[in-house]
Amino acid sequence: MAALKGNCLVAQSGGPTSVINASACGVIQEAFRSGEIDKVYGALHGVAGLLKEDLFLLNEESPEEIELMKVTPASALGSCRYKLKSIEASEGDYRRIIDVFQAHNIRYFFYIGGNDSMDTANKVSQYAINVGYELKSIGVPKTIDNDLPITDHTPGFGSAAKFIATSIKEVGLDARVYDYPTVTICELMGRNAGWLTASAALAKEVEDDAPHFIYLPEVPFSFEKFGKDVKSALDKYNYAVIAFSEGIKTEDGKYISEIEDPNARRDAFGHVQLGGASEVLERYVLENVCKKVRTVNYSTIQRSAAHWASLTDNEESYMCGKAAVEYAIEGHTGKMVGMVRGKGKEYTCETQLIDLDDVANKEKKIPPEWINKEGNYIEQPLLDYIRPLVIGEVKIRMENGIPRYARLNKKLIEKKLEKWEKK
Repeated sequence: MAALKGNCLVAQSGGPTSVINASACGVIQEAFRSGEIDKVYGALHGVAGLLKEDLFLLNEESPEEIELMKVTPASALGSCRYKLKSIEASEGDYRRIIDVFQAHNIRYFFYIGGNDSMDTANKVSQYAINVGYELKSIGVPKTIDNDLPITDHTPGFGSAAKFIATSIKEVGLDARVYDYPTVTICELMGRNAGWLTASAALAKEVEDDAPHFIYLPEVPFSFEKFGKDVKSALDKYNYAVIAFSEGIKTEDGKYISEIEDPNARRDAFGHVQLGGASEVLERYVLENVCKKVRTVNYSTIQRSAAHWASLTDNEESYMCGKAAVEYAIEGHTGKMVGMVRGKGKEYTCETQLIDLDDVANKEKKIPPEWINKEGNYIEQPLLDYIRPLVIGEVKIRMENGIPRYARLNKKLIEKKLEKWEKK
């Protein structure tokens, strides 16, 4: 069967990572090389920009800047958190997307993102089939949370894990210098899966090294047990470093962050906006354990620290973007590019195709047997799983002592359709 001729569109969605642009670069450069794809469009701010017909031509960008995307953090094309409702509930959105595709002869759609983004790629693929529009829609995985199912791991996770493990080691060295008891509480990303927080364990070389305890969303959180854990570390080492996921919940299912803010805001996908749980834990320690407490909220730095990205993660991210184009030209649609870990002693990885139906809106959590019985640390198999993903360092182009990252012009093309109004 002859490959489908036409243009392609690449877009990014959700929270950025330090290597999401490596995936985009893989898509763009392979599309240029393909011979089947003519124009390569980018959508400004993901599917939200697609609906507005806010598109720009990547063919007109400097090849040097596109190459620099490989080592540039955050979402160079612009991101969004726009929730596509079901086709039945909001068919106008889908009709608009197909209209934009038709207006610009876009026959390939590559959407880079996490759980919700895979849902979008899946719905667009299904609608195109329903209305008879020939389109190849492929999801490219991205999430530091590492919670997409079936794929062995996700682009972005390894680099964030490398940064967290390194900085936890450095925080630990700082925390242990005093002759009085100190507690340092580190808040890390992770709503319902604790893969990222678990990576803090890579920092520990000997028993008294940080982190002393790790608390994950997979285990119900007890303030009483937390207090006892912290006291035990202070008794042994005179300092305690705690790593915990922002999504930890009490035994009754309430996020720790909601204790301070019972009316917590929600994002476009209905998720409670997390953050601030470290302040709750800090207050508990001050009142019940120790008067010298520091909190470190890693916030967005953990997902944007490209200066300390994993080379393995960076190369695999590019590989996923490149493979997405290859799979699409072969004729696949409604799929996500996944990663398969080799069975040998030496770490290897290759891509596979996964049905978007099997990924969209689903989560992969840490297996219970990879968490210790006390629920406050991880077991060796989880360390063995993470360690190969943080290997190697990315060479960053430097100018005047700081990194030089990509600068895309993103000049919007002339619109062919009427202005879109959100219904």
